[in-house]
Amino acid sequence: MEPVKRFTTLDSFRGVCALLVVFYHLHVVGSFTEMPFFRRVDILLNFFFVLSGFVLAHSYGMKPRLGFKDFFISRFFRLYPLHLTMLLVFISFELVRWAAYNKGFNLNNVPFTGLFAPAEILPNLLLLQAWTTLTETMSFNYPSWSISIEFYIYMLFGLVCIFSMRNRFLLAACISVIAFGLIFTGNEPLVWRAMLGLSCFFAGNITYLVYRLVRDRFVPVQWSMTVLECLLMFATYWLIMNDFEHRSPIASLMFCLLVLVFAFEGGLVSALLKTGLFTLLGKLSYSIYMTHASLLFCLSTVFIVAQKLTGRDMAPMIEGQRYMDTGSLLINNGFVVVVILAALGLAALAHTYIEMKGVALGKRVINASRRRALVSKAAITG
Repeated sequence: MEPVKRFTTLDSFRGVCALLVVFYHLHVVGSFTEMPFFRRVDILLNFFFVLSGFVLAHSYGMKPRLGFKDFFISRFFRLYPLHLTMLLVFISFELVRWAAYNKGFNLNNVPFTGLFAPAEILPNLLLLQAWTTLTETMSFNYPSWSISIEFYIYMLFGLVCIFSMRNRFLLAACISVIAFGLIFTGNEPLVWRAMLGLSCFFAGNITYLVYRLVRDRFVPVQWSMTVLECLLMFATYWLIMNDFEHRSPIASLMFCLLVLVFAFEGGLVSALLKTGLFTLLGKLSYSIYMTHASLLFCLSTVFIVAQKLTGRDMAPMIEGQRYMDTGSLLINNGFVVVVILAALGLAALAHTYIEMKGVALGKRVINASRRRALVSKAAITG
C-alpha cells in the first residue's frame, strides 16, 4: 500500500493561520494586533475548511474501501477530547464567576447567561452549536464552532467514501458546486457557517483530485513555483484587505488554488514553511486554535479585576469589544508577545497531554474493535 505523504508546507500554513486567529481574537489597546490586517483575517477560516477537505481526501478518499466505523472512531478521538476538555474549562470558569457573583463581585456579565447559559451545554457536548439558529454558535469555547461544522462534515465525507472512487468524487463535486451556487445566489437553506463548511471542504476534496491527476505529469521548477507562490501570497493578502461582492466564496476558490500549488512544495516559500518554527506551528495548530480563547478569557478577567481594584481603565469596552490596556503602548506590545508565547506553551501542553493522548486512545479502540471482530469471525468459522 502506498505510504501516506505528509504535506509539511500545508501543515505549516495551518499553523500560521491558527496563530493569526489568536491575533484576531486578542485585543490590546494600541498594539500591533490592532493593525487592519489582523482585524480582517477571519476570512482564513475558509482556508481551514478547504485544507481539511484536501487532507481528508488524501488520507482516506483514495482508499478502495473505507470502514466507516474506524473512520468515525479516528475522527472522534482526534477532535473530541480537546474539545470536551476546553468545554469543561469554560464551564469551570463560569462556576468561579458564579461564586464571585454571589459574593457581590461582578465580572463582566451575569454568570451562566447568554453565550454561557446552561441550555448551551448540551449542543456543545453534541457539537451541534454551529448548525442551528436555535443555539448560540459562539457559546463557551467560541473557536469550537468550526469544529462543530467540521465534525459532521467529516461524517458526511465518510458516508460519501462508501461509494466507488469515481462516484465519491462526483458526489463531492456536486455537494460543493450546489453549496457554492446557493451561496452566490443567496438561497442558503442552512446557517451560513454550515454552507461555508460544505462548499469549502468538498472543494478541497476536488482540489486533491486535481492534484492527483497532475502530480505525475508536472515537474515543478523552483523559480517559477517561487513566483507563483509569491503571487498567491499577495493575492491572499489582497483578499484579506479588501471588501467586494461575494468575497467569501471567491476567497474559498482562491484558497483551493493556493492549496494545490503549495501541495507541490516546489518554491522557496514552501522551503521556508518547512523550517523549524513553521513546522512547530503546524504540529500545534489544532491545540493553538482550541486553547487560546481560554487564555484570553483568563487574561481579560485579570484586567477586569485590576480595573475594579485600581480604578484605572485597564479593561475598556471599545465598540462593544473588551480590550486590555496597561496604560503604556510599549508595554502593551510587549504584553502581546508574552501572550503569544504563553498561547504556544499552553498549546504544547494540550497537544502532548490531551490531543495526542486522544489520538492514541482512538487507535487502541480501533485495534480492540478489530481484534473482537477477528475473534468473532474465528468463532463462527471454527
